[in-house]
Amino acid sequence: MHPAEQPNSNDPIRARTTLGDYELTILSDGFYFLDGGAMFGVVPKPLWEKRAPADDQNRILLGLNTVIVRTGKQTIAIETGIGNKLSDKLKAIYGAKEQLPQAFEAAGIRPEEIDIVINSHLHFDHCGWNTTRTPEGRIVPTFPNARYFAHRGEVTHGHLQLERDAISYISDNYDPLIATGQMTLLDTKPGQIEEIVPGISVERFPGHTAQLLAIHIEPRSTHSSNPGSDTPHACYISDLIPTTAHLDPTWVMGYDLDPFTCIAERKRFYQRAIPEQWLVLFTHDHHTPFAHITLNEKGKPVLRQP
Repeated sequence: MHPAEQPNSNDPIRARTTLGDYELTILSDGFYFLDGGAMFGVVPKPLWEKRAPADDQNRILLGLNTVIVRTGKQTIAIETGIGNKLSDKLKAIYGAKEQLPQAFEAAGIRPEEIDIVINSHLHFDHCGWNTTRTPEGRIVPTFPNARYFAHRGEVTHGHLQLERDAISYISDNYDPLIATGQMTLLDTKPGQIEEIVPGISVERFPGHTAQLLAIHIEPRSTHSSNPGSDTPHACYISDLIPTTAHLDPTWVMGYDLDPFTCIAERKRFYQRAIPEQWLVLFTHDHHTPFAHITLNEKGKPVLRQP
């Protein structure tokens, strides 16, 4: 692993690094704000505020990290931020920046270059730039040459528009892509690791939503059927562990549909990610978009110091 470039807090390119012979670039759709109590569930504010300071409205700053993976054969985008389809009211509430197109430009990556887009789930802050609303009001694919992938169960759940989480789903982020066949709907089963292309696969880690997908990145040139500490491996774990402030297995979110499953799935994730020294990619950590995790003297997961 080469040393990563660490940008300043306003840089739309959050970081760059390499994994084997893959290039990883973390792009930002900007940052936004959510209630700290909602982000940490039943954890008392005096505890969580030490890790994630709140503003005068009790909100904490969150990132919107898109990972671009260049394998040498494909260019893959993992997640696409909030996008430009929120109502004016919601834009004001969240402080949405709509920055991802500028981040692509700053990184010298054209949307037409993207071959594959993978959504871990279909909450609007993870798939918003799947499509773009034009000034004329049309909905068009942001990445015209890409194949999109999401879990079929996410679409089914989003269409139900349940009171608990209807606000999280904006159908214009995925229905037009499904209608044209540009989005492939996966039926990944629990315990199954499903390959998208060589070196890129998905695995279900339910809890936040029932079908949340983690995205595994494992360069094929170093792939082994018996992975270990010498095998480069990164994992975009999405909202199962949204930021580095959420490493404790019990520090789950109020947004999680099944917090008990989240706790169990975090523990299952750590059973592999820590001993195999995975690079963990965090979806909502604006300042630390990736890191390795280790256990401290109390057996708690913490960031591994360089």
